[in-house]
Amino acid sequence: MNSIPISSEGYEKIRKELEELKKERPGVILAIKLAREEGDLRENAGYHAARERQGMLEAKINYIESRVPKFDIIDMNTLDGDKIMFGATVEVEDLDTDEVKTLILVGPDETDHVKNAISVLSPVGRALLGKAEGDEVAIDVPRGSIEYEILSVSYNGPAIKD
Repeated sequence: MNSIPISSEGYEKIRKELEELKKERPGVILAIKLAREEGDLRENAGYHAARERQGMLEAKINYIESRVPKFDIIDMNTLDGDKIMFGATVEVEDLDTDEVKTLILVGPDETDHVKNAISVLSPVGRALLGKAEGDEVAIDVPRGSIEYEILSVSYNGPAIKD
C-alpha cells in the first residue's frame, strides 16, 4: 500500500497520540531503573511489568511512525460529489432486512464502529466506492452476502467530532 487516506482531523489525533506516547518513555525508563535497584530480577514483578510496558509502548510508537509517511491527509471540508469516495456519508438500506444504516467512509486508522465510520479498505467500503444514489451493491462479508441500495450520498465534513 503506497498511501493511506486519513482526514486532517484523524491525522491530528494520531499525531497527538504519538506525542503522548513519547512523553511516557522517561517514566517507563525510570520505573525499570527503580525496579532494577530492588535486586534479583528473576522474581521482580515490578521490573517485568515495566519492561512489558516499555515493549508495548515502543511497538505502538514504531507502528505509528511507520504509517505517518504513508498518510495522504485529506481535508474533509473540501469534499463534494455524487459518487461515493473517501469522506462520504452514505445512507444504505439492507434489501433483505429493510434496515437503514448511515455509514461514513474514512481511512483504516480512523474507523469507529460506534460512529459507523468504516474503512474505505474494508469489504463494505471497497464495494461502495464509486457508487451513487440509487445503485444496488452486493457485498461478500464473512457471514455471507449483503445487498444494499444506496439511498443517499453526502459530504458533511469531518467524521471525527468529539
